[in-house]
Amino acid sequence: MLYANLAIRGRRTRQIREEQLGPALAMRPDLASVFCGTNDVIRRGFALEPVIEDIRFMQRALRDQGATVLTITMPDLSEVMPLAKAAAPKLMAFNEAVRAVSRETGTIVADLAAYPWVTDPRFWSGDRLHANTEGHRRIAAALAHALDLPGVDDSWSVPLPHRPRPHALARKAGELRWFAEHFMPWAVRHALGRSSGDGITAKRPTLTPVDS
Repeated sequence: MLYANLAIRGRRTRQIREEQLGPALAMRPDLASVFCGTNDVIRRGFALEPVIEDIRFMQRALRDQGATVLTITMPDLSEVMPLAKAAAPKLMAFNEAVRAVSRETGTIVADLAAYPWVTDPRFWSGDRLHANTEGHRRIAAALAHALDLPGVDDSWSVPLPHRPRPHALARKAGELRWFAEHFMPWAVRHALGRSSGDGITAKRPTLTPVDS
């Protein structure tokens, strides 16, 4: 099996369309995933329609070439990151639009946002925007289930056992640490027009073999 990963963190949907769609189409994939939009939603001045139009364009281009296309809905991370509450209405509208455009283009959706486990902090990395190893394992299982692959069940959707909520002092210390280590650097980059993906290249820019 051949696999490529063109993703670069921090990219907005228009950048993905302009920079990654062409190389992806040149590979003529049988299966392609198009996950984007979070970096648009969290920015001031977010406009839904242009983002969805770019997603529609990418999904259609890959589908027209014969690929099976996958996407996901984005979880509301308000429980993981309280500052995300302000973006929750925009995220809800974005997810509804993704579901609609995917029905239109024939794209398969793993509707992660519909499952409570995605808001469990134990599935998220320290920056609270990217999944950790276990979170990625669950997302991969959800996608495999959406594809109806043999031997895949719905165990990925089962929440972890309940864990007592941390003491208020521990929660406050965690918030301060996250604010200093992750939010402030992001805010500075944002103010300077920079991205966490600047200077970073894709991990697997060409098709290379992987064990199946």
